[in-house]
Amino acid sequence: MENFRHHISQLIDISEIEWNSIKEVTVQEYFNAKETILDVGKIAKNIYFIKKGLIRSFYLLNGQEINTYFACDNQFISSYASFIAQQPSLEQLEAIVKTEVLSIPYEKLNALYKQHPKLEKLGRIIAEKNYLCVVDRTLSMQTKTAKEKYLEFIDKYDFKIINNVPQHQIATFLGIAPESLSRVRKQLSTS
Repeated sequence: MENFRHHISQLIDISEIEWNSIKEVTVQEYFNAKETILDVGKIAKNIYFIKKGLIRSFYLLNGQEINTYFACDNQFISSYASFIAQQPSLEQLEAIVKTEVLSIPYEKLNALYKQHPKLEKLGRIIAEKNYLCVVDRTLSMQTKTAKEKYLEFIDKYDFKIINNVPQHQIATFLGIAPESLSRVRKQLSTS
């Protein structure tokens, strides 16, 4: 819980009363490796803070899994569009390794916002960070070469992700063929 508090404190200043209110609505959960957290078509009822572990977000396209996001320790994750709109999710969330999270249900989060308006700032900051990631990823997908995408990936992402995510999943995340990723990795290892 202290990591969670520290992470929140880096985003906004919170009082002891606000922190206690957050603790009251937060539930600790555990997911095994390859366990589905959210299925396509289900409504995202929770936002998760990863205490320890690794979660991916993906969708199916013609039977192929296309990875859209990886999150690890001290990061938030949800199917944000589903969570915000309370509509069926277009993506699936899955634990890649054994994962421990803190979850906050949608209704309780909104009640927190009403009870402590300052906490709405926290929600806004998380939403802004998520939006900036989406913009950055879109620009990268549309303007960078396979090599540039991979170099950016290893620069931006935690080693936990790089070391635990299978190469074919990284390839779909980068929008390149697995063979292209293998070529890029081989080029980089020989240079």
